Amino acid sequence: MRASPDSRRALSAPAHPLRGRVAVVTGAARGIGEALARSLSDAGMQVALLGRERATLLKTAASLPGPSICVECDITDRAALADAARRVEAELGPASVVVANAGIAVSGPFDRTAAELWQRVVDVNLTGSANTARAFLPQLATTRGYFLQIASTAAFGAAPMMSAYCASKAGAESFALSLRGEVEPDGIQVGIAYLHWTGTDMLTGIDDDPVLEALRRNQPRPARRVHSVDQVAQWLTRGITRRSRHIYAPPWLRWCQPLRPLFPALVARITRRELRARSGEAMSSRGEVLGAGGQADWNSYRASRSAPRSDP
Repeated sequence: MRASPDSRRALSAPAHPLRGRVAVVTGAARGIGEALARSLSDAGMQVALLGRERATLLKTAASLPGPSICVECDITDRAALADAARRVEAELGPASVVVANAGIAVSGPFDRTAAELWQRVVDVNLTGSANTARAFLPQLATTRGYFLQIASTAAFGAAPMMSAYCASKAGAESFALSLRGEVEPDGIQVGIAYLHWTGTDMLTGIDDDPVLEALRRNQPRPARRVHSVDQVAQWLTRGITRRSRHIYAPPWLRWCQPLRPLFPALVARITRRELRARSGEAMSSRGEVLGAGGQADWNSYRASRSAPRSDP
């Protein structure tokens, strides 16, 4: 009796494809990054945790079952990321998986958001992802590895009051799509993860945000569900194991891809009605960073900008 092609592939595939390999996760101090670092460690990977909050990174690393290192760095700093990449390779080995997860968000009217804060969101979410890829592509070429860009359904339909976040996530998606075609000849695969409502600290106080609350309220009941970071990390780990081109969290989001041309008009219709009803209140508020992780990044950034510089 001859084995089927599927059974032959199953027999030849490694039982634990991630075990012993090295993963790098940015934004690993909390939220999705922290949960994903734990999930990848559970799968047998050695994990390098990159982020801004040293104490939180160390606490997360201490809880992992496998080998890990922590590197405190700002992903908008190319020199710091290059140093981080050298340390990862020296202490753990070349990375086989790199996850560009670090991200921050600001909610508020564009003209009431400080220009520097708006720029910081784009620098972290878009430029920071590109910096991460630049620093680790040589290692991924060596291991014929996998680069995962964490995107969002914010790339499907831009929402008012979230201009920096939506623009940066749409840009990160486009960056990953462009990068995919360039690095495939080197054996590197690029995946894009689309995340919906996830229970990170970015969603703290979501019901107080007129746009986010209206968008969620007007979605079908299953689409309103907020998924735990542990569940999202499991979906991401499954996709990383398969080196998937697209990862959807939750999985039903894949069926939304063909409908993407409709989403901008739908989002505009919902939010226009909400903003008209609350025009004075919503449009007079200042842009604010969402979540403790974003606030930590913004505080660190401002502190570094105000610190006195020593003369060369």
